[in-house]
Amino acid sequence: MLAGICLIGGALWAFAELADEMEDGESHAFDKSILLALRNPSNLEDPIGPRWLELVARDITSLGGTAVLTLVTLATLGFLLMTRKRGAALLVAVSVAGGTLLSSLLKSGFDRPRPDLVSHAVEVSSASFPSGHAMLATVTYLTLGALLVQVQERRHVQIYLLSWGLLLSLLVGASRVYLGVHWPTDVLAGWCVGAAWALLCAAIALILQRRGSLEKADAAE
Repeated sequence: MLAGICLIGGALWAFAELADEMEDGESHAFDKSILLALRNPSNLEDPIGPRWLELVARDITSLGGTAVLTLVTLATLGFLLMTRKRGAALLVAVSVAGGTLLSSLLKSGFDRPRPDLVSHAVEVSSASFPSGHAMLATVTYLTLGALLVQVQERRHVQIYLLSWGLLLSLLVGASRVYLGVHWPTDVLAGWCVGAAWALLCAAIALILQRRGSLEKADAAE
């Protein structure tokens, strides 16, 4: 629990630093260099790498979209309800909904314009900071992984769930920069807030489980 609190505090501190540097314009050189490094120097409309890599990036970035995240959340809720883990299901619903609301509030508050240095490979409409895809992917996948760990006793299964949650979050965020729709600091900030929220939800789940308000893990076979 102490380690979790330290990680939450560290993630929030990192987000505050990124937000401060972004608003002061100190991160622009870093953001610009990364975006340009991912583009063909002779044609900034063209991301580096073969054509199939851009198509893969578009597929991956959709994993952080509202439709996919909603389906993943509903599937998880259905699984928890079918296995009679109603407390965990309620916590998942509140966690994902709360993270989505937090993302909208932060984007509206900072209202950072999207990158205009390179072309956008996918359509975007909202503000840029923090990255909604990076944040919501982290909130959803890492929160679901962390909360499912609380109702799963097998160590190898716990590692598997958390590893996939972390990997999906990283891939979605990286795809946003590669496609030119976010500054790198947008994605870093999204990861920080998303991770802090996921860790907070996991800590709450652990406290509730110890108090008997959340279902215990399945017994190992």
